Amino acid sequence: MMSAQNSLHTLQHIRRKYIRQKAGLYTLQAMAAAALGVAILGKWQTDVPLLATLAATLVVGAILYLAWAWSHVLRTDLRQVARHLNRTYPQLEDSTELLLRPVSELNLLERLQQQKIAGQLQAILPDDQQVFHLRKNPTLLSFGVAVLVASGILFLPAAPLAGTASPEQVQLDFPDAPQEVSDTAVTIEKIEITVTPPAYTGKKAYQAAQPNLRVEQGATVSWHISTNRPARSLQLVLNESKPISLTAKKGSYTLSRTFTEPALYHLNLNGQKSAYYTLEIIPDEAPVLQILKPEQYTEILFGDPQRVTLRAELSDDYGLRDANMIATVAKGSGEAVKFREEKISLGFGKQTRNFSINKTIDLQKLGMTYGDELYFYVQAWDNHKGYTRSETYFVQLEDTTIVESMDDLTMGVNPVPEYFRSQRQIIIDTEKLIKEQKNISRAVFEERGNNLGVDQKLLRLRYGKFLGEEFESGIGPGGGIPEGEEHHADDGHDHPEFENQNDPQALLDPYLHKHDQEEAATFFEPAVKAKLKGALAQMWEAELRLRTHRPKEALPYEYKALRMLKEVQQSTRAYAAKTGFDPPPLKEPEKRLTGDLSKVKAPSERRMIETSLKLPHTRQALQWLERQKQGNRYSQADAMLLERAGQELAQVALAKPGRYLRAMQDLRTLIADVNANRSLCKTCLVAVEQAWQELLPSAAPSPQKQSTTRSKLAREYLKSLGV
Repeated sequence: MMSAQNSLHTLQHIRRKYIRQKAGLYTLQAMAAAALGVAILGKWQTDVPLLATLAATLVVGAILYLAWAWSHVLRTDLRQVARHLNRTYPQLEDSTELLLRPVSELNLLERLQQQKIAGQLQAILPDDQQVFHLRKNPTLLSFGVAVLVASGILFLPAAPLAGTASPEQVQLDFPDAPQEVSDTAVTIEKIEITVTPPAYTGKKAYQAAQPNLRVEQGATVSWHISTNRPARSLQLVLNESKPISLTAKKGSYTLSRTFTEPALYHLNLNGQKSAYYTLEIIPDEAPVLQILKPEQYTEILFGDPQRVTLRAELSDDYGLRDANMIATVAKGSGEAVKFREEKISLGFGKQTRNFSINKTIDLQKLGMTYGDELYFYVQAWDNHKGYTRSETYFVQLEDTTIVESMDDLTMGVNPVPEYFRSQRQIIIDTEKLIKEQKNISRAVFEERGNNLGVDQKLLRLRYGKFLGEEFESGIGPGGGIPEGEEHHADDGHDHPEFENQNDPQALLDPYLHKHDQEEAATFFEPAVKAKLKGALAQMWEAELRLRTHRPKEALPYEYKALRMLKEVQQSTRAYAAKTGFDPPPLKEPEKRLTGDLSKVKAPSERRMIETSLKLPHTRQALQWLERQKQGNRYSQADAMLLERAGQELAQVALAKPGRYLRAMQDLRTLIADVNANRSLCKTCLVAVEQAWQELLPSAAPSPQKQSTTRSKLAREYLKSLGV
């Protein structure tokens, strides 16, 4: 007994040791993946979305893997340990599981075997012997490699990734600076330009890599400039306007401005001006709204579901803030029309750049009925000031109570009968019967269905009269003799014997009841008659299903019959010609050929228009450029002329800063050459002249004498006329 108890403790000791070692290996594997993820996040943080996603996936995956591994290892029980020992040690005779059973449940033979196995187990398994062997080398190797890679990512200098590299130091060009810089001259050692996008973009602040900027509308641009020694003046000049001084603070100079419009700027360091640089604005686009369904005008016919499906796509460059639909319901007609406006939610939740709308609008919930109209439009707002509204869409429910035929205005007798609206009542009663089917007995249901079939039959017979049908002969393939009618010798229409016995038609004549051609005895046109016959055929099908207690199957035929009857109503229309305007007759003998112009006065108007010369400094600068091409010398005062012409160019360049940037920089070079009394840059002269020529307005065309080449015959003719 004591030996079996000790063997059970041995099995438990083996299980605990296996769980510790196996869980340790799983932990090392999870730590290897987590170390890589933490290293990536520590190095690049969330600057690169792809790397941030990979790092988060590694960390979360490691945690989930570790949780799964621990739960899997903890499910290891003593039976699994016993089966492992049976496979490893044949001396145990596949009987190690007997040690797990109580002695009271064993028979004599099993007790003896249990005692034997307990002794064998104590003999072959000393306390320090390793029963199981785990493959530790691959796990330790992968963990070591992961630690090395993570350490390299964190501590070793690596090339920055695209999108995460710190911007290079911004360099500014000073054309006015002297070629040789003295030791006491003030120079810029470092300049950082930080752009802080507005809140509606959802972007973080970043540093610009070059002085030519392209920023979001409403962004704040900050200049941080460090010099080798304190500067006498450091100013920022925007659009050639009043200079703005930078604030000196702890050996550096800073300035921040918010921009909503494009600009040209340059720096002025102790009187030395830098080259011109552009600041372009990325405008905030309004939301884009595209409605895919329904069409701009939709008519819902009688019997169709009174629902409208709205499908639309919304997008914005930075994000949508809200979107809804404004619906206006128009009820009534004429002066009694009433309007009701409602705001319908489209299920817009959190802010997003793209939003899809798929909403079904129940017109009955809006209180609409036949003849009402729905006007709606969709509107959307973005995170800033953008607003977009769609076109107005119309949805109309068909009003079957309005008779649009004008036959009653043009004919003495109205051929459109009064029962044209009875089909609608049959449809309403059929729908009511279908709705109440579960609440009434079978006998009542069949009786009401049969009564509806009778009503449909009576309506069909009434319409049949307009096709010349005296009986039920126009629908089915049957003939025209009513039931119970027979021929007699004195009925007044005897059938003579046929003369030609070989004629098939003559053989059938005695058996045919031909009083008249029914289809020809009508006053309808062929197209109208075809529609009416189609309506009668649909009534026949509806009657068949109503009589056989299938009202749900009869409903589509009833709708088709009603639609065809409405088409018959509107098939013939009469239009009244509009009356033209008849002017009063002129008194020709009194007015014609008299030549009286006393009451006719020629209009005259005098206005003083002062013409101002546009771009005067630019015109003077162009003349100066022409003189320089001819080799004339310049003076220091010419620099002021170029400055004033440059201001005019800068005002025009605001709309297209990229187009005139090179010309502005070349002009700055020319001004620096004039101030330094150097030879002028030839290529700069050409570029600046071309830009100034584009600024000048086109000259108004002046009248000129046209030269005409005439033939010899024409000249002789004009000579003979004395011209």
